[in-house]
Amino acid sequence: MMSNTPAPVDENPWQSQLDRFVENHQQELAALSWGIHREGGNEDGTLGIDLKQTPRFVSCPRAAIETLNRNTQNKLQEILGIIDGYKPEEEVLMVGIGLNTLKLVYFQPELTPPECFERMNVDTDTLLRQLEEKMGGAIAISETV
Repeated sequence: MMSNTPAPVDENPWQSQLDRFVENHQQELAALSWGIHREGGNEDGTLGIDLKQTPRFVSCPRAAIETLNRNTQNKLQEILGIIDGYKPEEEVLMVGIGLNTLKLVYFQPELTPPECFERMNVDTDTLLRQLEEKMGGAIAISETV
């Protein structure tokens, strides 16, 4: 018997594309996260992935996340709690930023971020450029992101 129920539409395809990207590049993302942390490049913020244009890494200052939380009636309170408990030597924490939508990227890699960084054997800037280039090919950006 056939159903007349329409298939669900993925309203934010970038989110599932980002999930696949993260799954396929956990070690590199952990290495980047640690490299930026080690260099003090994100002292007052969280690493973000800006998907509103060409995918790129950005800093998300805590004050900006707190302001956004207030402007959304505290809908980001859980994200702020995760940020407060974040352990960069064990976990990876990033915020995917789309148009009017955030997606938390939060995982514990098989190897620790410092071990991932050591195994990658490249500097942070090179790793950042390589990952941005790979993201550009893996995450399709549309005007509705």
